[in-house]
Amino acid sequence: MREASPGQIARAPDSFAETIALSSGERFVFRPLKQEDASLLADYFLGLSADTRQRFGPHAFTAEQAAILCAQIDYGKIIRLLAVTGNVQEPRAAAYFILGLELHEEDEKRYRARGMELDRASVCSIAPSVADRFQGRGLGARVMARALALARALGRRNVILQGGVQATNSRAIQFYEKFGFGRVGSFSTTVENYDMMLNLTQGAAIGGFEQHGAAGV
Repeated sequence: MREASPGQIARAPDSFAETIALSSGERFVFRPLKQEDASLLADYFLGLSADTRQRFGPHAFTAEQAAILCAQIDYGKIIRLLAVTGNVQEPRAAAYFILGLELHEEDEKRYRARGMELDRASVCSIAPSVADRFQGRGLGARVMARALALARALGRRNVILQGGVQATNSRAIQFYEKFGFGRVGSFSTTVENYDMMLNLTQGAAIGGFEQHGAAGV
């Protein structure tokens, strides 16, 4: 992906759209969230299962929250990304990823407590989710690869998991590890969690997983 800036995305978000094709032949458009996506995002939130909601919790999953997120888009702080089905008559969001260019205070505090001072200019956070009916079919891997490529194009050198990952979520942990994320510590909320970080300058991990994902992961 070419070099990018939040300003470029704000001026022409559609120029950053890409087509994603699964081995099944299904096609999706991967692109930044736009103001007119409120109903699309609301349908995505409301369609998530209780288990997926419990595993992915950066904000509420309501139609009201979707409207707020679309009305308050600021690509300089957060780039929200969608994978949308290619059905022009009835488009549906199949994946929703958050790329945080401004780090959450709680994330920074945890890393600082470990002696790891995060450089705000070179570190970003990510929070990925995939609609239940598309999980386990390779879509998440393809969207993740493109989201990380965008982070690199924006000049970021490291990526952390926004809010960490639950220690019991072995499927997600394996997913992150295949991309090259490594555990840097643990912390407790109502459950045990891991913080994980990826060094984007070691690009082979991303490329390697794109090849792995083509096999249908």
